[in-house]
Amino acid sequence: MTTLKTALVFVLAFISTNSMAGSSVIENIDAVRAVSFGGIEANPGKKVSGFIMVPAGVDEGTRIPVSVIHGVKPGPVLALIAGTHGYEYAPIIALQAIRADLEPNDLAGTVVIVHIANMPSFLGRTIYRSPIDGKNLNRQYPGNKEGTVSERIAYAITNGVIAKSDYVIDMHAGDGNEALRPYIYMPKTGDAEFDETIQNMAMAFGIDHIIIDRAEIPEFKAATFTDATALSLGKPAMTTETGQMGLTSAEWTDMAETGVWNLLRHLEMVEGENQPAGPIVWLGRYEVVNSPGTGIFKPLVKDGYMVAEGGRLGELLDFFGEKIADIKAPFKGVVNYVVTTPPISEGEPVAMISELE
Repeated sequence: MTTLKTALVFVLAFISTNSMAGSSVIENIDAVRAVSFGGIEANPGKKVSGFIMVPAGVDEGTRIPVSVIHGVKPGPVLALIAGTHGYEYAPIIALQAIRADLEPNDLAGTVVIVHIANMPSFLGRTIYRSPIDGKNLNRQYPGNKEGTVSERIAYAITNGVIAKSDYVIDMHAGDGNEALRPYIYMPKTGDAEFDETIQNMAMAFGIDHIIIDRAEIPEFKAATFTDATALSLGKPAMTTETGQMGLTSAEWTDMAETGVWNLLRHLEMVEGENQPAGPIVWLGRYEVVNSPGTGIFKPLVKDGYMVAEGGRLGELLDFFGEKIADIKAPFKGVVNYVVTTPPISEGEPVAMISELE
């Protein structure tokens, strides 16, 4: 397990070996100074929007739309990252509303919003992977300045946003093919104080299904995921899932927006009282079930269903409608999400199951 002491070593090593614009991590906590994220600068009491540019390299470049709301009072830096998967629209729309409604004069600290992390996927309407390099952005962290576009995006967000923040929330939804029952991935690292901070954040956000993610926190250079990159740098982080099927109805966007306001109140960055989730369903071990072949997937469960070990999640059919295989649950648990569009390729996810903790 990576302890906070070890994580701080990673922070110092990261700062000493990477060229980063603006203040250091510690200086960014002081909200009475100007701040800079990937070249986007904001003075106290200002709301600024712009683009972090990702130059062309081995393939074409892109840009990342970012807003910085810099309060007039000292406080932490909260990073909100949406659009890691470009078809996950609900958090993207929710953060536009946050940008519009959050006023710097009411804010202690700084909120940095990555509106759309993966612009190629967003504009290309692709699920999971970039249409340029075929890579899943949430598997490329902490990134590579000389790599393909997804690796360069991860590098830019790591250096320009995550390394300069005190708390990081990676905001997802069910992708364009996924019916998803909202939940949070809550990392548990083994450091009691650090874990308590993250648990309080997860509970404050206001979603009543929380997965306790006990995956070991990797070293910084092997972080792979957005939230793991923050964790490896000693920053409390979690991943939220609020929406499904690329839908932008108020049911899903309001959930993400309310969660952010709850978190801002919990961190004492704005005034007001939280809207609690009520009793929480705690989930433990989870597994993504993949398709054994290519064809048509016919789901037999819905998101939020309970299934028995060996219960049928769906059927894999050939292109003539003949059954190839039953796809079954590996253990008894809750269906976090299930694919509800017909096309499926071998090795792609069809569902995710979590055990009740």
